[in-house]
Amino acid sequence: MSTKHPIVAITGSSGAGTTSVTRSFSNIFRREKLTAAMIEGDSFHRYDRRAMKVAAAEQAAAGNNHFSHFGPEANEFEELENLFRTYGETGSGRHRHYLHDLDEAAPWNQEPGTFTPWEELPPSDLLFYEGLHGAVVTETVNVAQHANLLVGVVPIINLEWIQKLIRDKAARGYSTEAVVDTILRRMPDYVNYITPQFSRTHVNFQRVPTVDTSNPFIAEDIPTLDESFVVIRFANPKGIDFPYLLAMIHDSFMTRPNVITVPGGKMELAMQLIFTPMILRLMENKRRSEVL
Repeated sequence: MSTKHPIVAITGSSGAGTTSVTRSFSNIFRREKLTAAMIEGDSFHRYDRRAMKVAAAEQAAAGNNHFSHFGPEANEFEELENLFRTYGETGSGRHRHYLHDLDEAAPWNQEPGTFTPWEELPPSDLLFYEGLHGAVVTETVNVAQHANLLVGVVPIINLEWIQKLIRDKAARGYSTEAVVDTILRRMPDYVNYITPQFSRTHVNFQRVPTVDTSNPFIAEDIPTLDESFVVIRFANPKGIDFPYLLAMIHDSFMTRPNVITVPGGKMELAMQLIFTPMILRLMENKRRSEVL
């Protein structure tokens, strides 16, 4: 990891809720007048939408029914690690965008489901990654080692599935059967490449509903934040002011020496209280390294 060019990475599965964490960090960056180079994990997929369908069909015909965006075969892990390494060394690197829908594709005059050309990052104070693989490690790649701050977003699995099911059906027009098929196809890669990342993160946010989610495949709505608790785990609790957090976040409580649990509706507040000093510390270390 680099002191001069810090990297913050948010990692979580599809439907985990990483977007809400990104919004919290964006508020911190705006308030502290910091410029972040924003990187979306989808931009490091190996295939565009059409090519992914072809590749998946070819893999299925060859007997591989578990080819997915969660695994190394469908991603450019080497390119992602190279970006993290190069940014840490120089404050720059190559990036591109994945255009999810018509609104995103229109300014580029491209079809949805395609990538923009690779280009150099503009000057920034730090790099911010949000996606599936911010802490991924394989036999040949170690993305996690380059990040100064790794944050995991890990709702309990049934809630994660509910969020994915409802999002994909409402926003993407998929049937329940199609979403379930995707979940099953991704499961080996989920176990081997997604889950292990959360043992490498510095902070994990795990949302736990207080309503019945025992059959996520029949859920008609997503449990609200007020119907949840958020379990926040710190890999290293040294330096975390737990008495301050307990005083500032009403109805929060400690469950282990490195775990604080907060009401779901206070998750945004908790993120601001936890991550603002962390980001300011990264920026102070950055300024000191530049002076030296």
